[in-house]
Amino acid sequence: MTEERPPAAPLWERDEEVAALRQAVESVRAEGSSSGGLLMLRGDAGFGKTALLTQTRRIAESLGCTVWSARGGETLRAVPYNVVRQLLQPALIPMHPDEARAYLGDWFDAAGPALGIAEPGEVQPDPQGVCDGLVVAVRRLAEREWPLVLMVDDAHWADQESLRWLAAFAERLDDLSVLVVIARRPGDVGGARARHLDRLAALSDRDSQLSALTPDATAALTRATVGQHADGPFCRQVWAVTAGNPYETVELLAKVQDSEMEPVESSADELRGLNRTARGGGLADRLSELGINATRFAWAAAILGNGITVDLVAQLISVDRTEAVRCAELLRGARILTAPDPANATVGGGDLEFVHPLIASAVYQSIPEALRTAMHGIAAGLVLASGLGAAAASRHLLPIHPEDDAEIVEQLREAAREHLAVGAPDAARRCLERALREPPRQQVHAQVLFELGCATLLTAPATTIDHLQNALATPGLDGGERVDAVVRLSQALLHNDQLDQAVRTVEAEAARHSEGPARMRLQAVQYMWEGIYGEIATPGRSERLAALARTCTGRDNSERALLILRAFDAMTHGESAEEVVEYCDRALVNERLAPGLGWTDTEWGIELLMMLGSSYAYADRLDRAESLFTEALRAYTTAGWSGGHLSLAHAFLGMAHRRRGRLRDAEEVLRESLRLAERVGRRLPLHWSATCGLVDTLLARGHVEEAWNVAEQYGFTPPYPSTIVLPDPRTVRGRLLLAVGRTEDGVSELEAAEKAAAARGGHNPVLAPWTVDLALAVAAEDPDRAARLAADARGQAERFGTDTAIGEALRCAAALETGQRKVRLAAQAVTYLESSPCQFEHAAARIELGIATRSAPELDRGLTLARSCGADGLVQRAEAALHGVERAGGGFTW
Repeated sequence: MTEERPPAAPLWERDEEVAALRQAVESVRAEGSSSGGLLMLRGDAGFGKTALLTQTRRIAESLGCTVWSARGGETLRAVPYNVVRQLLQPALIPMHPDEARAYLGDWFDAAGPALGIAEPGEVQPDPQGVCDGLVVAVRRLAEREWPLVLMVDDAHWADQESLRWLAAFAERLDDLSVLVVIARRPGDVGGARARHLDRLAALSDRDSQLSALTPDATAALTRATVGQHADGPFCRQVWAVTAGNPYETVELLAKVQDSEMEPVESSADELRGLNRTARGGGLADRLSELGINATRFAWAAAILGNGITVDLVAQLISVDRTEAVRCAELLRGARILTAPDPANATVGGGDLEFVHPLIASAVYQSIPEALRTAMHGIAAGLVLASGLGAAAASRHLLPIHPEDDAEIVEQLREAAREHLAVGAPDAARRCLERALREPPRQQVHAQVLFELGCATLLTAPATTIDHLQNALATPGLDGGERVDAVVRLSQALLHNDQLDQAVRTVEAEAARHSEGPARMRLQAVQYMWEGIYGEIATPGRSERLAALARTCTGRDNSERALLILRAFDAMTHGESAEEVVEYCDRALVNERLAPGLGWTDTEWGIELLMMLGSSYAYADRLDRAESLFTEALRAYTTAGWSGGHLSLAHAFLGMAHRRRGRLRDAEEVLRESLRLAERVGRRLPLHWSATCGLVDTLLARGHVEEAWNVAEQYGFTPPYPSTIVLPDPRTVRGRLLLAVGRTEDGVSELEAAEKAAAARGGHNPVLAPWTVDLALAVAAEDPDRAARLAADARGQAERFGTDTAIGEALRCAAALETGQRKVRLAAQAVTYLESSPCQFEHAAARIELGIATRSAPELDRGLTLARSCGADGLVQRAEAALHGVERAGGGFTW
């Protein structure tokens, strides 16, 4: 008879780790606890990590905690969200769909498909958005299941997507009563998975390194298992043979019991041979002793990895159920397979599992290579036949040998589409790269390359460029698909900082087409890249764009795109604001974005709509701008796009709030934009937009020290990007330098803004108000230059024609004057700015007029406006001036 192993055996010499685990559980269980914790257990295979997790479960459940657990798998690393599904599905699947939607809230559409509890939507989710949605889901579930313990075993085999989520979740444990315990082997990981595991280690409260058993502990375990009469030489040989590995020690001692070996010195030499049967060739010999069908059953179980059932294995090895049941019993008796622990059961987890991952690995590696790949192919067919989908079958399709099979190519392409639909682009990339090795038929080869390029666009621009260039050079992409590929290629070139080549790529493709929608779309993309990306204006660009836009009525999205581009070009060059608004309005359909031109539509990208909203914002149509940017925020949040897209939506909404004078709201939104931008990467255009907007808003609020700290912390210093950033970074940095007293540096920065504007062929005095700031900065040293600058600013403002532009130019002129002329200009500035939607500028003008006239009522009105804006610096200035007027008894003086 085979005896059971002592359940506590692997916990020998683990008292310190058990105590730490108990303390962590008790801490998270403590009444009033508001913070969680993260513990990591590291150790080689067989060192007792799983046993420690089992002990953690016992402790946690005895103290009334909810415990969710999951395990990575050696053959499951390519399955996206495998681990997170194991953790969360048992809690979510029993819920009514409406209840699950309520828990995930706005993140349901993004995270639900990744969790397998909702069908994918029409919009491809952003991986960062899916990750954020999963974090929100667990946080909300944790509030219901408090206190909660999450355990992940074999994290070194966890999928990349789950590890990304786990690292993000671990960063937010400070205000959540959740304990996370992770067990992993050292090494054995690379790439993004290694980076996520390193991040988890850095966040852990305790990172325990498990060691082998000492000779004394091995002797004590030996005597506890086979009897106290085991002599010293026998015990020392047990330790020498197993190197103190707890699992191997327990297995060896179980075999000693099975063989009825006497635990004495004379038997010690037999231990090494007995131990070899635990893995490798010895395990293969053990399997062969059980018979060919039992061996094939074990192989099939290793191929499946998880969800192992007798019926599924029977189909895979083509035996009847009776024979399969017999084989399963043989393997259970040989301590190779076992029934899953009910406490660790997962949805669809099957009714068998390997006794230990060491055995699973040894069995899998023992399968002859050719047979192993063939069995994966059969398994893929079974998965597809069961209706689980191509994505579920893809882990079996990836390792099979290429055979020039068109059906395999189509299955891998479908798997890639399914992976993309749940926010797993890396899994999609692996499927499409494998499809290329099949290889595809000539007529679809270019399409596979195109799909691969699309899958890697956001994660690997350089790789995307190669794939798309190859796709375009391969016959098979025609019509709209070819145009799509060229546009995507230009986007990848831009992301890879190859700006000139991006423009040349779409320009060359446009030249291949005759007049029509395709050519117009390519021209629009070319004008868009030239307009946003490039320090120096392309000669004649504005004239050509204006001529082309005059022929556009807005009948399709290519024409609408050209109208938006013309509006943005006119706005940035300070042309008539009335015409800017007219172009913008013509690009809308019933005052809304046209179908196919929405925020989550991928044909045109985010840049075009940001140009539309910015054109409205700087043309004093802040109602339209705020509506557009709020819609963007809602669309990206709902779709789960919480990377660069959401960061830019926050940045531009913050810009609109800043212009309206809602400075508190602007600061809040811009700080969130910067938080999101930090996750994407610094020195990128979206990071510049967030940082520049926040610094500008803090200066408007009068928080100069905080503005300086933000600039220093986030690298708001030259060199600046070649892209157009709103607001203008040189102007904002120049204003910041002036505010902190570095006048010479500030003037130099504003002069650099002047040169940059000249290189671009002109500027909008509201978009880049360096003229006004520079005039005020040089007034004391060079009043003639200041006067010329102020006159230029007024001329540009009158050409643009908005109340804000003219009012700001008049404020500048008033600041350079004295006496009655100063008062007259200040009063004119107030007249214009009270008709402007920009309340901060209106408040400043009121206060300046009040100071010039020593008028308490005027100062009081300006003070009220400044307070409503959250402009603390203006408030202090108005209060000081009002106090001075009241002390002097009021009245008008020069």
